[in-house]
Amino acid sequence: MATYVIGDLQGCYDALQRLLEHVNYNPQQDQLWFCGDLIARGPQSLECLTFVKGLGDKAVTVLGNHDLHFIACHYGLSTVKQQDKLQPLLDSPQREELVQWLCQQPLLHFSPDQRFMMVHAGLAPEWQLEDAIVATTAVQQLLQKDPLTLLSSMYGNKPERYSEATSDEQRWRFTINSCTRMRFCRQDGSLELKEKGHPRNQTQLVPWYEFWRTKTHPELFFGHWAALNGYSPVANIHALDTGCVWGNALTAYCIDTQQRYSVAGITRNLYI
Repeated sequence: MATYVIGDLQGCYDALQRLLEHVNYNPQQDQLWFCGDLIARGPQSLECLTFVKGLGDKAVTVLGNHDLHFIACHYGLSTVKQQDKLQPLLDSPQREELVQWLCQQPLLHFSPDQRFMMVHAGLAPEWQLEDAIVATTAVQQLLQKDPLTLLSSMYGNKPERYSEATSDEQRWRFTINSCTRMRFCRQDGSLELKEKGHPRNQTQLVPWYEFWRTKTHPELFFGHWAALNGYSPVANIHALDTGCVWGNALTAYCIDTQQRYSVAGITRNLYI
């Protein structure tokens, strides 16, 4: 029995199947964790979403920004972009069922023994672990009960600090931005949500995980940041987005053996 944490799928179903074959995945015994963004930009979002949902309790996923955006589009709160390649998902007779399933998924996941945790993008510098749990639980519960209320307030970059939020709506937005969109922060810990590049190209902005280097938390896995190519300099914080949808690789980390496995992305067909 093994647990594999897998980076952003983004509609790369064929790469996922190659990766599972590569690690000798046993669906009766092994557990799969997905770092969010199951859909969008790749050619097989419907297949990815259907497969992961079909795994039942043998898989867990956290929500990414693309997943939440799709739910919002389903409810008429935004529009799907052509480059997201989601038309088969929009046309699927399973659409309502898949959206309802997505609405049940959390922003933050913990292993049963509380030794490991997973989020799509990151955790706000202002938070301690307990703050993150409270904030994400509030979002998760509202998404399950009243997605229209939550998602109608989701879009926007303000507030940039949790302490600046003056309403529930602002706290929900900040929490979603931190957990599904954040990469860099300013030196004061406020969120900077536009920059997507590599930290080596920045002199003023700080990767979010540097603020968590000295905080107490379980071993943490995240995706979202393809420019990192799966590398985080913080020993107990693991980056797993290796840019599969951009033709790089899809990566899994085996918690039990502490080993990484990768297969080539959608434009190549070689194991690496």
